[in-house]
Amino acid sequence: MARTLSRRTLLRGVFGGSLVSLALPPLEAMLDSHGEAWADEPGPIRRYGVFFWGNGYAWNTRGRPDRWTPTPGPMGWTPSEQLSPLGPDAAGRTMTDRVSVITGLEPKTAIPASPGGQGDGHMRGVAVALSGDRPRPEGFHHPDHIFALSRPTLDQVIARHPRFYATAPRFRSLELSVSGNRFHDYGTWTAISYNGPESQNLPIRSVDALFDQLFAVRTGDTTDRALLLDAVADDARRLHGLLGANDRQRLDAHLEHVRTLQRELTGSQAACQMPARPARGGGFDGAPGNEPLLDKLDAMARLLALALQCDMTRVFSLMFTGPGSQTVFRDVGATTGLHQLCHDENWELSRRATIYSMRCFRRLLDILAATPDVGGGSVLDNTVLLGTSEFSAGDVHEVGNFPVLLAGGGSGALRPGTHIHLPDGNLARVHLTIQQALGLGVDTFGFNGGETRESVAQVLR
Repeated sequence: MARTLSRRTLLRGVFGGSLVSLALPPLEAMLDSHGEAWADEPGPIRRYGVFFWGNGYAWNTRGRPDRWTPTPGPMGWTPSEQLSPLGPDAAGRTMTDRVSVITGLEPKTAIPASPGGQGDGHMRGVAVALSGDRPRPEGFHHPDHIFALSRPTLDQVIARHPRFYATAPRFRSLELSVSGNRFHDYGTWTAISYNGPESQNLPIRSVDALFDQLFAVRTGDTTDRALLLDAVADDARRLHGLLGANDRQRLDAHLEHVRTLQRELTGSQAACQMPARPARGGGFDGAPGNEPLLDKLDAMARLLALALQCDMTRVFSLMFTGPGSQTVFRDVGATTGLHQLCHDENWELSRRATIYSMRCFRRLLDILAATPDVGGGSVLDNTVLLGTSEFSAGDVHEVGNFPVLLAGGGSGALRPGTHIHLPDGNLARVHLTIQQALGLGVDTFGFNGGETRESVAQVLR
């Protein structure tokens, strides 16, 4: 009978005098006798992620039609125009059964009178959407758009909760960014993950840097990306001989996948599976400009899915476009940033930009859904994924009818595929629901007037 392995088993080797390691994919040898859990950590594996896009969606409060809110349908809900990428694709596959849409919510945090401007949707919306609290009044200066969060963002609350990680993985969390454009290159405009006030987790902004973070071999000031597989080859051969037939095939496929990703990044013919490195340049380096957003999102999402599959982390934040969204959606015909398009009331291009953002959200979901997980199912099945922005209407910074998408299955804790309308509802209910789905034993959440004990029960099993 094949040997039982810890789910944290790594392939190890030595390169340049330094110990190196490579994570493994899910293997049958890591499962208990029921095939339902890691051999050394009972209970379901659950993950949390954030997909954030800036500047809301193409809707306002002055009579223009609502093209965001879905309608009831035979699959639970029928996508609206701006949510259409979540509907059937060319092959007929849909995400409406994997995503719940919650509408009608808004921040309930109190807004201090001084200093002025703390009700600005960009600043207040970012803070409440990501942390459940308002911006910190100290140091707030609206004319220069200077603000900080009052407390950690939800991703860091989860990553540091004693009931979330029995044993911390290699990364407590991963922070990624797709668009290189920023509303400002300082402060809260550059990140969506916070350990607390003035303590940002700056995101990885290039595909190449993400690959290095996950798979590069570093010795002193040098990085050798090509020899990691060679360094762990002896250990891979040893482990290969201990595994059953199915696991040997998984291990071989994993190593080949890493080689493939490495090839994509290096352009060479030679990267749990170590991926090939995606192609360099063309906006993939994280610099602002004419970026291939969907292609870059795809490359980062495939690396992220591998990191989740190999249990390198269980928490991530992906800032598709930053707060305020100066991103120029050239693929839909825009020549100026989305922020300016909204203030110019160019609703046609704003509408196209929102649909494009949802295409990218769909691509992330497809990749996670196609990534097999331990015990069966997919990485998406075991993830609670929040999709959100900082407000709804970009022209007036409207925080009512906040955009909220909840995707994934949460290892059976979530009931996806529903549309729930909660008019004037407390946005913090979503944060409480997420923590309850992750099994954290939390019964209240929200701050400074936004406290709630009420979850969105309709999406919980």
